[in-house]
Amino acid sequence: MSPLGSLFRVKNVDAILQEAQGEGRSLRKVLGRVDLIALGIGGIIGAGIFALVGTAAAGDSARLGAGPALMVSFLITGVACAFTGLCYAEFASSVPISGSAYTYAYATLGELVAWIIGWDLILEYAVGNVAVAVSWSGYFCEFLRGFGVEFPRWLASDLDTALRTPEILNAAPHLFGVPIVFNLPAVFIVAALSVLLVIGVKESSRFNNLMVMVKLFVLAVFIAVGIFYVKPSNWSPFAPNGLAGIQAGAAVIFFAFIGFDAVSTTAEECRNPKRDLPVGILGSLAICTVVYVAVAAVLTGMVPWTKLNTAEPLSVAMREVDLPAVAGFVAFGSIVAHTAVLLVFQLGQPRILFSMSRDGLLPPTFSRVHPRFKTPHTATILTGLFVAVGAALSSLPDMADLCNIGTLSAFVVVCAGVLVSRYRDPGRERPFRTPWVPLVPLLGIGACGYLMFGLPATAWVRFGIWLAAGLVLYFLYGQRHSRLRRKGNGA
Repeated sequence: MSPLGSLFRVKNVDAILQEAQGEGRSLRKVLGRVDLIALGIGGIIGAGIFALVGTAAAGDSARLGAGPALMVSFLITGVACAFTGLCYAEFASSVPISGSAYTYAYATLGELVAWIIGWDLILEYAVGNVAVAVSWSGYFCEFLRGFGVEFPRWLASDLDTALRTPEILNAAPHLFGVPIVFNLPAVFIVAALSVLLVIGVKESSRFNNLMVMVKLFVLAVFIAVGIFYVKPSNWSPFAPNGLAGIQAGAAVIFFAFIGFDAVSTTAEECRNPKRDLPVGILGSLAICTVVYVAVAAVLTGMVPWTKLNTAEPLSVAMREVDLPAVAGFVAFGSIVAHTAVLLVFQLGQPRILFSMSRDGLLPPTFSRVHPRFKTPHTATILTGLFVAVGAALSSLPDMADLCNIGTLSAFVVVCAGVLVSRYRDPGRERPFRTPWVPLVPLLGIGACGYLMFGLPATAWVRFGIWLAAGLVLYFLYGQRHSRLRRKGNGA
């Protein structure tokens, strides 16, 4: 095979499944259907609905706001994710491997595309978790403030924010003239969850199930209480910035839907992946979409949309109607929700790296399995370090935009992969089949592209830089050590 042709060599699905059962490389199968739905909800409901929903409604200097039409933005994003979720469900049931979209691309579109998607998935899980950890820190400090405890701002901010805020900069200690500023709460929560994930996925799942119940209850309280303070006049004008504002809002709150695909990364830890993975993916997505639309309707009805550009819009809405106790309860719920998202994303990223390493595209250390806990412990620890350092130094909006564009690109590939798979391997067993092919995959590609073009130009520039860095790494290491390429060359 020519050098160019080897870049697009696909990996046989049967070979993928066989290699996953190799000695010392298999994970413990402990998850059932309820666990998977809870993991999906745990990964979805978090910073998007508790923090970024305000930016989506009111807009900021980089984008227009959707206003009360945020409800439509949520529906658009929910439909786009539904198309993609159907495609994910087909792959997850027929290729039940922890690599998620990376593995699906390897089996349909070739090694180079698989590498690009694996590299993009780092933007979804690791970089996305940086954004969630930063948001978690903000809500944690706000929660402490409710008890009269003022956490030092120089220990809960990134350097860029500190440089633009003189009071933070002046309060920070200096070492050789350099201000010491970092986000300590964000580092702490990432480290704590990484330890939990090393211990075991079942223990992590139980903890997640508890947090899911809490945050669904908190959002139910917000809706049940807030509906009595809705003023229909706040819904007029319904779409103050027209279709452009709705598109921009949908692109922002896409971050609120990221997480349903993380269910697919646990494929090798499911007791019955062919049956339960599609239920986990589609069930969690459907539940969260209904909750989101209801929250958006109540939120924009309680408070004029122009007042929602804040880091804690749900709590602000409750304070606006003079319900400080409910506002504090919502802040607590947000901490729990953020913790669940951090847990699910920290679970997902190491399993992507695990699969890439098992294929030779990353160093062998990433595919080591703990002899006692049967978890990818090295990849989990390294992911924790990456996220902790990023969370210590980064801001929420920049990380959220970068996460969104990386995830959307992965979703496009999954949808395209279904089309290619049906053409190349029509006889393969598919316990779950995406309906109305090719219509659903094409609609998924179109909807994700629509959301991508709603993101600011800076996100595209950063995405281009990230992609270029990934390609350099692939050609310097991944291509040379690829197990598939070495087998093709007789190695």
